[in-house]
Amino acid sequence: MVVVGLVTMVGLGFFSAVARSGGLSKADVSNRAQVALGAQVYARRCASCHGARLEGQPNWRESLPDGRRRAPPHDETGHTWHHADQYLFDLIKGNVQRFAPPGQESDMPAFKGVLTDDEIWAVLAFIKSHWPESIRKRQERMSEVSQQ
Repeated sequence: MVVVGLVTMVGLGFFSAVARSGGLSKADVSNRAQVALGAQVYARRCASCHGARLEGQPNWRESLPDGRRRAPPHDETGHTWHHADQYLFDLIKGNVQRFAPPGQESDMPAFKGVLTDDEIWAVLAFIKSHWPESIRKRQERMSEVSQQ
């Protein structure tokens, strides 16, 4: 009961901040409410493929017999952190096929109309909160450079 109350308070604080700011436009690992929302959305929408611990599917680098790709990990062992925030946001919201090399296929759906922009940013904040600080800093620099 206490946990439910705490999660509700954190969530209300998050949504109040979003309403005041006009929405989020970044994944902020220091924003506890955003990370908490991201954890909930990730568990509901992402973990079934990418793993509850962000570990991805076994042998994720190998294509399936039909040429489709397995879900990669989102922890530091994967390649998620090699991409800027906006690229990751666009990939989740749009469709991974838009970004895939010719001939490469994926089962990842587009989340436009399923998740709000704020939920997508929250998922990214949650994912990034699991990376070691050195990797987070490298990925932040990449994101900053891509905005210029």
